[in-house]
Amino acid sequence: MQNSKNAALAFLSFLNRSVTPFHAVESVEDILKNANFVKLSECDNIQIRPKDRFYVKKSETSIFAFVVGGSFKPCDAGFSIVVAHTDSPCLRIKPIAKKSSEQFLQVGVSPYGGGIWRSWFDRDLSTAGQVVYRQSDPDGADVIRHKLVDLRRPLFHIPSLAIHLDTERAKFELNTEQHLRPIMAHIACDNKDRATKINGQNDNAEKGGDSAEKSANNAGAAPVKNCQRLMGEHHVQLLETVAAAVGCKAEDILDMDLYLYDTQPAILSGLNEEFISGARLDNLIGTYTAITGLVESLDDSQALDADPNVRVVACFDNEECGSGSAQGAQSRFFESLLRRILFNIEHPIAFECSIGRSFMISADQAHSVHPNYAQKHEEQHKPSFHRGIVVKINANQRYATTAITHSVLKVIADTVDVPLQKIVARNDVACGSTVGPVLSAKLGIQLAMHSIREIGDVPSILHAIRLYSGFFVQLPKVLKSMKKMES
Repeated sequence: MQNSKNAALAFLSFLNRSVTPFHAVESVEDILKNANFVKLSECDNIQIRPKDRFYVKKSETSIFAFVVGGSFKPCDAGFSIVVAHTDSPCLRIKPIAKKSSEQFLQVGVSPYGGGIWRSWFDRDLSTAGQVVYRQSDPDGADVIRHKLVDLRRPLFHIPSLAIHLDTERAKFELNTEQHLRPIMAHIACDNKDRATKINGQNDNAEKGGDSAEKSANNAGAAPVKNCQRLMGEHHVQLLETVAAAVGCKAEDILDMDLYLYDTQPAILSGLNEEFISGARLDNLIGTYTAITGLVESLDDSQALDADPNVRVVACFDNEECGSGSAQGAQSRFFESLLRRILFNIEHPIAFECSIGRSFMISADQAHSVHPNYAQKHEEQHKPSFHRGIVVKINANQRYATTAITHSVLKVIADTVDVPLQKIVARNDVACGSTVGPVLSAKLGIQLAMHSIREIGDVPSILHAIRLYSGFFVQLPKVLKSMKKMES
Protein backbone atom coordinates (compact mmCIF):
# COMPACT_ATOMS: atom_id res chain seq x y z
CA MET A 1 0.00 0.00 0.00
CA GLN A 2 1.25 3.47 -0.88
CA ASN A 3 2.47 5.57 2.06
CA SER A 4 2.06 9.31 2.54
CA LYS A 5 5.58 10.24 1.46
CA ASN A 6 5.46 8.23 -1.76
CA ALA A 7 2.07 9.74 -2.61
CA ALA A 8 3.47 13.23 -1.99
CA LEU A 9 6.55 12.55 -4.16
CA ALA A 10 4.33 11.34 -7.02
CA PHE A 11 2.31 14.54 -6.68
CA LEU A 12 5.49 16.66 -6.76
CA SER A 13 6.44 15.08 -10.08
CA PHE A 14 3.00 15.98 -11.45
CA LEU A 15 3.18 19.50 -10.00
CA ASN A 16 6.60 20.32 -11.43
CA ARG A 17 5.46 19.28 -14.92
CA SER A 18 2.20 21.23 -14.67
CA VAL A 19 3.47 24.80 -14.85
CA THR A 20 0.32 26.14 -16.59
CA PRO A 21 -3.28 24.92 -16.96
CA PHE A 22 -2.30 23.69 -20.44
CA HIS A 23 0.47 21.55 -18.98
CA ALA A 24 -1.73 20.39 -16.07
CA VAL A 25 -4.30 19.06 -18.54
CA GLU A 26 -1.51 17.37 -20.50
CA SER A 27 -0.26 15.72 -17.28
CA VAL A 28 -3.79 14.56 -16.41
CA GLU A 29 -4.17 13.20 -19.93
CA ASP A 30 -1.00 11.13 -19.47
CA ILE A 31 -2.42 9.59 -16.28
CA LEU A 32 -5.69 8.75 -18.03
CA LYS A 33 -4.01 7.25 -21.09
CA ASN A 34 -1.90 5.02 -18.85
CA ALA A 35 -5.16 3.83 -17.25
CA ASN A 36 -6.65 2.98 -20.68
CA PHE A 37 -9.08 5.89 -20.92
CA VAL A 38 -10.22 6.70 -24.46
CA LYS A 39 -10.17 10.29 -25.72
CA LEU A 40 -13.36 11.80 -27.12
CA SER A 41 -13.77 15.02 -29.04
CA GLU A 42 -16.34 17.43 -27.63
CA CYS A 43 -18.07 17.07 -31.02
CA ASP A 44 -18.29 13.27 -30.86
CA ASN A 45 -21.55 11.40 -30.49
CA ILE A 46 -21.20 9.79 -27.05
CA GLN A 47 -22.37 6.20 -26.92
CA ILE A 48 -21.51 4.44 -23.69
CA ARG A 49 -21.53 0.91 -22.36
CA PRO A 50 -20.93 -0.40 -18.83
CA LYS A 51 -17.28 -0.09 -17.74
CA ASP A 52 -16.34 2.32 -20.55
CA ARG A 53 -13.63 4.88 -19.70
CA PHE A 54 -13.52 8.20 -21.54
CA TYR A 55 -12.15 11.72 -21.24
CA VAL A 56 -12.89 14.99 -23.03
CA LYS A 57 -10.87 18.21 -23.14
CA LYS A 58 -12.28 21.73 -23.44
CA SER A 59 -10.09 24.57 -24.78
CA GLU A 60 -6.97 22.60 -23.77
CA THR A 61 -7.19 23.89 -20.17
CA SER A 62 -10.15 21.90 -18.80
CA ILE A 63 -10.51 18.13 -18.78
CA PHE A 64 -13.35 15.78 -17.86
CA ALA A 65 -12.94 12.04 -17.22
CA PHE A 66 -15.72 9.53 -16.63
CA VAL A 67 -16.15 5.81 -16.02
CA VAL A 68 -19.44 3.99 -16.57
CA GLY A 69 -20.47 1.65 -13.75
CA GLY A 70 -20.86 -2.04 -14.53
CA SER A 71 -24.56 -1.98 -13.55
CA PHE A 72 -25.32 1.21 -15.46
CA LYS A 73 -28.83 1.69 -16.86
CA PRO A 74 -29.90 5.14 -18.11
CA CYS A 75 -33.19 5.01 -16.22
CA ASP A 76 -31.52 4.12 -12.89
CA ALA A 77 -28.18 5.93 -13.09
CA GLY A 78 -26.77 8.82 -11.13
CA PHE A 79 -23.48 10.71 -11.18
CA SER A 80 -20.68 10.42 -8.62
CA ILE A 81 -18.76 13.64 -9.27
CA VAL A 82 -15.57 15.25 -7.97
CA VAL A 83 -14.77 18.71 -9.35
CA ALA A 84 -11.48 20.61 -9.16
CA HIS A 85 -9.75 23.38 -11.10
CA THR A 86 -6.53 23.58 -13.08
CA ASP A 87 -5.72 27.28 -12.73
CA SER A 88 -3.82 29.22 -10.05
CA PRO A 89 -3.07 32.91 -9.48
CA CYS A 90 -0.21 33.97 -11.75
CA LEU A 91 1.17 36.65 -14.04
CA ARG A 92 0.26 36.33 -17.72
CA ILE A 93 2.15 38.01 -20.54
CA LYS A 94 0.05 40.74 -22.16
CA PRO A 95 -0.99 40.53 -25.84
CA ILE A 96 1.18 43.60 -26.45
CA ALA A 97 3.99 43.11 -23.96
CA LYS A 98 6.92 45.05 -25.42
CA LYS A 99 8.23 47.48 -22.80
CA SER A 100 11.57 49.06 -21.92
CA SER A 101 12.87 51.46 -19.30
CA GLU A 102 16.34 52.74 -18.39
CA GLN A 103 17.94 50.43 -20.98
CA PHE A 104 16.22 47.33 -19.58
CA LEU A 105 14.04 45.22 -21.84
CA GLN A 106 10.82 44.49 -19.96
CA VAL A 107 7.67 42.45 -20.48
CA GLY A 108 4.17 43.67 -19.70
CA VAL A 109 2.14 41.24 -17.59
CA SER A 110 -1.41 41.04 -16.25
CA PRO A 111 -2.21 39.67 -12.79
CA TYR A 112 -4.52 36.66 -13.04
CA GLY A 113 -6.65 35.81 -10.02
CA GLY A 114 -6.11 37.02 -6.47
CA GLY A 115 -2.41 36.46 -5.96
CA ILE A 116 -0.10 37.70 -3.21
CA TRP A 117 1.84 39.69 -5.78
CA ARG A 118 4.62 40.86 -3.48
CA SER A 119 5.71 37.21 -3.30
CA TRP A 120 6.60 37.36 -7.02
CA PHE A 121 9.42 39.82 -6.41
CA ASP A 122 13.05 38.64 -6.45
CA ARG A 123 12.22 35.26 -8.01
CA ASP A 124 13.78 33.56 -11.01
CA LEU A 125 10.85 33.38 -13.41
CA SER A 126 10.36 31.53 -16.67
CA THR A 127 7.42 31.31 -19.04
CA ALA A 128 5.28 28.54 -20.50
CA GLY A 129 1.97 28.14 -22.27
CA GLN A 130 0.54 27.60 -25.73
CA VAL A 131 1.83 28.97 -29.03
CA VAL A 132 -0.24 29.08 -32.23
CA TYR A 133 1.84 29.16 -35.42
CA ARG A 134 1.70 28.73 -39.17
CA GLN A 135 3.46 25.81 -40.84
CA SER A 136 3.57 24.53 -44.41
CA ASP A 137 2.44 20.98 -45.04
CA PRO A 138 4.20 18.71 -47.61
CA ASP A 139 1.98 20.13 -50.38
CA GLY A 140 3.09 23.66 -49.59
CA ALA A 141 -0.25 24.75 -48.12
CA ASP A 142 -0.28 26.69 -44.86
CA VAL A 143 -1.76 24.93 -41.85
CA ILE A 144 -2.30 26.38 -38.39
CA ARG A 145 -0.92 24.39 -35.47
CA HIS A 146 -0.67 24.87 -31.74
CA LYS A 147 1.95 23.53 -29.37
CA LEU A 148 2.73 23.67 -25.67
CA VAL A 149 6.00 25.31 -24.77
CA ASP A 150 8.00 25.56 -21.54
CA LEU A 151 11.18 27.63 -21.67
CA ARG A 152 12.24 26.22 -18.26
CA ARG A 153 15.24 28.50 -17.68
CA PRO A 154 15.15 31.73 -15.65
CA LEU A 155 14.42 34.57 -18.06
CA PHE A 156 12.54 37.17 -16.04
CA HIS A 157 13.01 38.96 -12.73
CA ILE A 158 10.93 41.50 -10.81
CA PRO A 159 13.47 43.25 -8.57
CA SER A 160 12.55 44.90 -5.30
CA LEU A 161 13.48 48.51 -4.71
CA ALA A 162 16.74 48.97 -2.78
CA ILE A 163 15.91 49.46 0.88
CA HIS A 164 17.62 52.84 1.24
CA LEU A 165 15.55 54.19 -1.68
CA ASP A 166 12.28 53.05 -0.16
CA THR A 167 10.94 55.83 2.03
CA GLU A 168 7.80 53.80 2.86
CA ARG A 169 9.55 50.67 4.17
CA ALA A 170 6.93 49.85 6.76
CA LYS A 171 4.07 50.31 4.31
CA PHE A 172 4.45 48.34 1.10
CA GLU A 173 2.10 49.74 -1.54
CA LEU A 174 2.17 47.81 -4.79
CA ASN A 175 1.00 49.32 -8.06
CA THR A 176 0.40 46.25 -10.18
CA GLU A 177 0.68 48.21 -13.45
CA GLN A 178 3.89 50.04 -12.61
CA HIS A 179 5.77 47.68 -10.31
CA LEU A 180 4.97 44.25 -11.80
CA ARG A 181 7.13 44.67 -14.89
CA PRO A 182 9.68 41.87 -15.15
CA ILE A 183 13.07 42.68 -16.65
CA MET A 184 14.27 40.31 -19.36
CA ALA A 185 17.56 41.72 -20.65
CA HIS A 186 19.79 44.80 -20.74
CA ILE A 187 20.43 46.67 -23.96
CA ALA A 188 24.20 46.59 -23.35
CA CYS A 189 24.15 42.80 -23.66
CA ASP A 190 21.51 42.58 -26.36
CA ASN A 191 22.21 40.28 -29.31
CA LYS A 192 21.79 42.61 -32.29
CA ASP A 193 22.15 39.72 -34.75
CA ARG A 194 18.74 38.42 -33.71
CA ALA A 195 17.07 41.72 -34.46
CA THR A 196 18.94 42.00 -37.76
CA LYS A 197 17.80 38.53 -38.77
CA ILE A 198 14.16 39.43 -38.22
CA ASN A 199 14.43 42.98 -39.56
CA GLY A 200 15.98 41.71 -42.78
CA GLN A 201 12.73 39.99 -43.60
CA ASN A 202 10.93 43.33 -43.48
CA ASP A 203 13.10 45.07 -46.10
CA ASN A 204 10.80 44.37 -49.03
CA ALA A 205 7.77 45.52 -47.10
CA GLU A 206 9.49 48.82 -46.29
CA LYS A 207 10.64 49.52 -49.87
CA GLY A 208 8.43 51.56 -52.18
CA GLY A 209 7.45 51.06 -55.84
CA ASP A 210 7.56 47.73 -57.61
CA SER A 211 9.39 45.95 -54.81
CA ALA A 212 6.60 46.65 -52.35
CA GLU A 213 3.94 45.62 -54.85
CA LYS A 214 5.75 42.37 -55.65
CA SER A 215 6.18 41.69 -51.96
CA ALA A 216 2.46 42.19 -51.35
CA ASN A 217 1.62 39.70 -54.07
CA ASN A 218 4.25 37.22 -52.97
CA ALA A 219 3.26 34.07 -51.05
CA GLY A 220 5.58 35.19 -48.28
CA ALA A 221 3.79 38.47 -47.70
CA ALA A 222 1.63 37.13 -44.87
CA PRO A 223 4.59 35.98 -42.73
CA VAL A 224 6.32 39.34 -43.33
CA LYS A 225 3.25 41.32 -42.27
CA ASN A 226 2.77 39.04 -39.31
CA CYS A 227 6.41 39.54 -38.37
CA GLN A 228 5.98 43.32 -38.44
CA ARG A 229 2.93 43.05 -36.21
CA LEU A 230 4.67 40.76 -33.73
CA MET A 231 7.74 42.99 -33.52
CA GLY A 232 5.48 45.83 -32.49
CA GLU A 233 3.95 43.69 -29.75
CA HIS A 234 6.85 41.64 -28.35
CA HIS A 235 10.61 41.91 -28.12
CA VAL A 236 12.37 40.07 -30.94
CA GLN A 237 14.52 38.28 -28.39
CA LEU A 238 11.48 36.75 -26.71
CA LEU A 239 9.92 35.75 -30.03
CA GLU A 240 13.12 34.04 -31.17
CA THR A 241 13.45 32.17 -27.88
CA VAL A 242 9.84 30.97 -28.00
CA ALA A 243 10.12 30.02 -31.68
CA ALA A 244 13.23 27.94 -31.00
CA ALA A 245 11.39 26.04 -28.28
CA VAL A 246 8.41 25.44 -30.58
CA GLY A 247 10.52 24.49 -33.59
CA CYS A 248 9.25 27.17 -35.94
CA LYS A 249 10.35 30.56 -37.26
CA ALA A 250 9.54 33.67 -35.25
CA GLU A 251 7.64 35.16 -38.19
CA ASP A 252 5.37 32.10 -38.27
CA ILE A 253 4.04 32.68 -34.75
CA LEU A 254 0.43 33.86 -34.92
CA ASP A 255 -0.27 34.28 -31.21
CA MET A 256 0.87 33.19 -27.76
CA ASP A 257 -0.83 32.49 -24.45
CA LEU A 258 2.06 32.60 -21.98
CA TYR A 259 2.22 32.45 -18.18
CA LEU A 260 5.11 33.32 -15.88
CA TYR A 261 6.11 30.82 -13.20
CA ASP A 262 8.78 30.35 -10.55
CA THR A 263 11.58 28.07 -11.76
CA GLN A 264 12.28 26.79 -8.24
CA PRO A 265 10.81 23.27 -8.19
CA ALA A 266 8.37 22.06 -5.55
CA ILE A 267 10.00 19.97 -2.83
CA LEU A 268 9.38 18.24 0.49
CA SER A 269 10.54 20.48 3.33
CA GLY A 270 10.61 20.62 7.11
CA LEU A 271 12.76 18.80 9.65
CA ASN A 272 10.94 15.55 8.96
CA GLU A 273 10.01 16.34 5.34
CA GLU A 274 6.44 16.74 6.51
CA PHE A 275 5.62 19.76 4.31
CA ILE A 276 5.07 20.26 0.60
CA SER A 277 6.58 23.55 -0.55
CA GLY A 278 5.81 24.76 -4.05
CA ALA A 279 3.67 26.79 -6.41
CA ARG A 280 0.14 26.07 -7.62
CA LEU A 281 -0.90 23.83 -4.70
CA ASP A 282 -4.22 25.65 -5.08
CA ASN A 283 -5.50 23.79 -6.92
CA LEU A 284 -3.34 21.18 -8.57
CA ILE A 285 -3.62 19.16 -5.35
CA GLY A 286 -7.35 18.92 -6.05
CA THR A 287 -6.83 18.09 -9.73
CA TYR A 288 -4.20 15.41 -9.08
CA THR A 289 -5.91 13.71 -6.15
CA ALA A 290 -9.33 13.66 -7.85
CA ILE A 291 -7.96 12.06 -11.03
CA THR A 292 -5.76 9.63 -9.10
CA GLY A 293 -8.69 8.74 -6.84
CA LEU A 294 -10.83 7.96 -9.89
CA VAL A 295 -8.14 5.74 -11.42
CA GLU A 296 -7.47 3.91 -8.14
CA SER A 297 -11.19 3.31 -7.60
CA LEU A 298 -11.09 1.02 -10.64
CA ASP A 299 -8.86 -1.44 -8.76
CA ASP A 300 -11.98 -2.65 -6.90
CA SER A 301 -13.50 -4.59 -9.81
CA GLN A 302 -16.39 -5.97 -7.75
CA ALA A 303 -17.49 -2.47 -6.73
CA LEU A 304 -17.25 -1.31 -10.34
CA ASP A 305 -19.36 -4.27 -11.51
CA ALA A 306 -22.08 -3.34 -9.00
CA ASP A 307 -21.95 0.43 -9.57
CA PRO A 308 -25.05 1.87 -11.30
CA ASN A 309 -23.54 5.36 -11.47
CA VAL A 310 -21.23 7.19 -13.83
CA ARG A 311 -18.05 8.24 -12.00
CA VAL A 312 -16.91 11.70 -13.10
CA VAL A 313 -13.96 14.00 -12.43
CA ALA A 314 -14.25 17.53 -13.84
CA CYS A 315 -11.19 19.79 -13.81
CA PHE A 316 -12.21 23.32 -14.81
CA ASP A 317 -10.16 26.35 -15.77
CA ASN A 318 -10.71 29.97 -14.66
CA GLU A 319 -11.96 29.30 -11.12
CA GLU A 320 -9.58 31.97 -9.84
CA CYS A 321 -11.35 34.66 -11.87
CA GLY A 322 -14.97 33.62 -11.37
CA SER A 323 -15.37 30.58 -13.68
CA GLY A 324 -17.22 32.64 -16.27
CA SER A 325 -15.61 31.26 -19.42
CA ALA A 326 -16.30 28.57 -22.03
CA GLN A 327 -14.01 26.23 -20.09
CA GLY A 328 -15.13 27.41 -16.64
CA ALA A 329 -17.64 25.94 -14.22
CA GLN A 330 -20.31 28.51 -15.13
CA SER A 331 -20.43 27.42 -18.78
CA ARG A 332 -23.07 25.08 -20.20
CA PHE A 333 -20.43 22.58 -21.33
CA PHE A 334 -20.39 20.37 -18.23
CA GLU A 335 -24.18 20.07 -18.04
CA SER A 336 -24.25 19.38 -21.77
CA LEU A 337 -21.65 16.64 -21.36
CA LEU A 338 -23.62 14.95 -18.55
CA ARG A 339 -26.81 15.12 -20.61
CA ARG A 340 -25.06 13.55 -23.59
CA ILE A 341 -23.65 10.76 -21.42
CA LEU A 342 -27.15 9.80 -20.28
CA PHE A 343 -28.97 10.50 -23.53
CA ASN A 344 -31.31 7.63 -24.39
CA ILE A 345 -34.21 7.93 -26.80
CA GLU A 346 -36.23 5.45 -24.74
CA HIS A 347 -35.70 7.50 -21.56
CA PRO A 348 -35.92 11.19 -22.58
CA ILE A 349 -35.80 12.49 -18.99
CA ALA A 350 -33.01 10.19 -17.80
CA PHE A 351 -30.76 13.17 -16.97
CA GLU A 352 -33.40 14.99 -14.92
CA CYS A 353 -34.13 11.80 -12.98
CA SER A 354 -30.42 11.21 -12.36
CA ILE A 355 -29.99 14.41 -10.36
CA GLY A 356 -31.64 12.96 -7.26
CA ARG A 357 -29.25 10.00 -7.42
CA SER A 358 -26.14 12.14 -7.84
CA PHE A 359 -23.60 13.61 -5.46
CA MET A 360 -20.79 16.10 -5.97
CA ILE A 361 -17.62 16.94 -4.06
CA SER A 362 -15.64 20.10 -4.77
CA ALA A 363 -11.95 19.34 -4.29
CA ASP A 364 -10.26 22.63 -3.51
CA GLN A 365 -7.91 24.06 -0.89
CA ALA A 366 -8.38 25.39 2.63
CA HIS A 367 -5.96 27.57 4.57
CA SER A 368 -4.52 26.15 7.76
CA VAL A 369 -4.40 28.10 10.98
CA HIS A 370 -1.30 30.31 10.78
CA PRO A 371 0.85 30.12 13.94
CA ASN A 372 1.64 33.84 13.71
CA TYR A 373 -1.93 34.93 12.90
CA ALA A 374 -4.08 32.46 14.82
CA GLN A 375 -6.55 35.22 15.69
CA LYS A 376 -7.66 35.30 12.04
CA HIS A 377 -9.52 32.00 12.55
CA GLU A 378 -12.73 31.30 14.42
CA GLU A 379 -11.51 29.92 17.74
CA GLN A 380 -13.39 26.61 17.53
CA HIS A 381 -12.77 26.00 13.84
CA LYS A 382 -9.03 26.09 13.26
CA PRO A 383 -7.99 23.56 10.60
CA SER A 384 -4.51 22.25 11.19
CA PHE A 385 -1.84 20.28 9.39
CA HIS A 386 -1.88 16.50 9.77
CA ARG A 387 -5.47 16.36 11.02
CA GLY A 388 -7.19 15.37 7.81
CA ILE A 389 -9.40 16.69 5.04
CA VAL A 390 -11.21 19.97 5.73
CA VAL A 391 -14.95 20.33 5.11
CA LYS A 392 -15.90 23.98 4.69
CA ILE A 393 -19.23 25.20 6.02
CA ASN A 394 -20.80 28.63 5.56
CA ALA A 395 -24.17 29.88 6.77
CA ASN A 396 -24.57 32.07 3.69
CA GLN A 397 -24.08 29.15 1.30
CA ARG A 398 -20.65 30.13 0.03
CA TYR A 399 -20.15 26.40 0.47
CA ALA A 400 -23.25 24.21 0.19
CA THR A 401 -22.38 21.68 2.87
CA THR A 402 -25.46 20.51 4.79
CA ALA A 403 -25.95 18.02 7.60
CA ILE A 404 -26.94 15.34 5.08
CA THR A 405 -24.10 15.90 2.62
CA HIS A 406 -21.59 16.14 5.46
CA SER A 407 -22.93 12.91 6.95
CA VAL A 408 -22.53 11.08 3.64
CA LEU A 409 -18.93 12.23 3.46
CA LYS A 410 -18.28 11.23 7.09
CA VAL A 411 -19.59 7.71 6.51
CA ILE A 412 -17.35 7.31 3.46
CA ALA A 413 -14.34 8.83 5.24
CA ASP A 414 -14.78 6.45 8.19
CA THR A 415 -14.93 3.49 5.81
CA VAL A 416 -11.60 4.39 4.16
CA ASP A 417 -9.99 5.63 7.41
CA VAL A 418 -9.57 9.28 6.40
CA PRO A 419 -9.89 11.91 9.17
CA LEU A 420 -12.07 14.99 8.60
CA GLN A 421 -12.06 18.42 10.20
CA LYS A 422 -14.39 21.40 9.83
CA ILE A 423 -13.81 25.07 9.16
CA VAL A 424 -16.12 28.05 9.60
CA ALA A 425 -14.85 31.57 8.94
CA ARG A 426 -15.00 34.26 11.61
CA ASN A 427 -18.09 36.45 11.32
CA ASP A 428 -15.87 39.48 10.72
CA VAL A 429 -13.61 37.84 8.13
CA ALA A 430 -14.66 37.18 4.53
CA CYS A 431 -14.31 33.67 3.13
CA GLY A 432 -13.74 32.44 -0.39
CA SER A 433 -15.81 30.17 -2.57
CA THR A 434 -15.19 27.52 -5.23
CA VAL A 435 -16.66 25.61 -8.15
CA GLY A 436 -18.77 23.03 -6.34
CA PRO A 437 -22.47 23.90 -5.93
CA VAL A 438 -23.33 20.93 -3.72
CA LEU A 439 -20.42 20.09 -1.43
CA SER A 440 -17.04 21.69 -0.79
CA ALA A 441 -14.65 19.19 0.70
CA LYS A 442 -11.54 21.28 1.14
CA LEU A 443 -8.19 19.56 1.26
CA GLY A 444 -4.44 19.98 1.13
CA ILE A 445 -4.39 22.57 3.87
CA GLN A 446 -2.12 25.48 3.08
CA LEU A 447 -0.19 28.35 4.55
CA ALA A 448 0.64 31.35 2.32
CA MET A 449 -2.38 30.56 0.18
CA HIS A 450 -2.22 32.27 -3.27
CA SER A 451 1.49 33.04 -2.80
CA ILE A 452 3.98 32.20 -5.54
CA ARG A 453 5.18 29.54 -3.10
CA GLU A 454 2.70 27.80 -0.82
CA ILE A 455 3.13 25.16 1.85
CA GLY A 456 0.92 22.15 2.52
CA ASP A 457 1.13 18.99 4.61
CA VAL A 458 2.33 15.68 3.17
CA PRO A 459 -0.44 13.38 4.53
CA SER A 460 -3.21 15.38 2.83
CA ILE A 461 -2.26 13.99 -0.60
CA LEU A 462 -2.83 10.37 0.36
CA HIS A 463 -5.85 11.28 2.49
CA ALA A 464 -7.48 13.00 -0.49
CA ILE A 465 -6.73 10.17 -2.92
CA ARG A 466 -8.20 7.63 -0.51
CA LEU A 467 -11.26 9.79 0.18
CA TYR A 468 -12.07 10.28 -3.51
CA SER A 469 -11.38 6.67 -4.41
CA GLY A 470 -13.59 5.62 -1.49
CA PHE A 471 -16.24 8.11 -2.59
CA PHE A 472 -16.53 6.52 -6.04
CA VAL A 473 -16.60 2.99 -4.58
CA GLN A 474 -18.83 3.59 -1.55
CA LEU A 475 -21.32 6.28 -2.65
CA PRO A 476 -23.97 3.95 -4.20
CA LYS A 477 -24.00 1.84 -1.02
CA VAL A 478 -24.30 4.87 1.26
CA LEU A 479 -27.10 6.46 -0.78
CA LYS A 480 -28.92 3.13 -0.89
CA SER A 481 -28.78 2.85 2.91
CA MET A 482 -30.17 6.39 3.23
CA LYS A 483 -33.13 5.50 0.99
CA LYS A 484 -33.90 2.51 3.18
CA MET A 485 -34.06 4.85 6.18
CA GLU A 486 -36.45 7.16 4.30
CA SER A 487 -38.79 4.31 3.43
